[in-house]
Amino acid sequence: MTRLLIIGPPGAGKGTQSARLLENFAIPAIATGDIFRKNIKEETPLGIEVKAIVDAGDYVPDTLTNALVSGRLAEGDALEGFLLDGYPRTLKQVTYLDELLAGRGQSLDAVIQLVADQEEVVARLRKRAIAEGRTDDTEDAIRHRQQVYSHETTPLIAVYRDRALLIEVDGLGEIDEVSSRISDALAARGIVAAAK
Repeated sequence: MTRLLIIGPPGAGKGTQSARLLENFAIPAIATGDIFRKNIKEETPLGIEVKAIVDAGDYVPDTLTNALVSGRLAEGDALEGFLLDGYPRTLKQVTYLDELLAGRGQSLDAVIQLVADQEEVVARLRKRAIAEGRTDDTEDAIRHRQQVYSHETTPLIAVYRDRALLIEVDGLGEIDEVSSRISDALAARGIVAAAK
């Protein structure tokens, strides 16, 4: 099975491309953002805590995120393969994930980095916020998350580049175009989608 990570600034299309990869590789997509939003909607204790953090435009602390991801990766459908979306975001999370996978005798196969112009991403997220009524997507909160993303993830992108796991893909353009770029880049590394 295939173990992938997709990374990129909020609004770069990770969710959309994750859905494609999930279908193509027959692996579960594990998106921390979706899990957080589900908890917020259901007003669970975690959801209430997460909502206050997200509304301030900040990221959920590593300890909460690590616990969430560890639990999800322990579920049967993710034991042999998965696509992580939005995790890890920090070097501490990279270390946690490395240790978690090493404990199973596993490692990541590739890290897909979606690259996108910041102004384009801000415009995308504002449109999405209006369409979906998302209160966490004010322009100030969006710009703050972009800055936090850049500050926190630039070092981990360097780690994955040094490990020769990083595949940089232009995240702008039509959905099918971006999907094709990802498929071609993975195939060039010998990572091919499951036969349908």
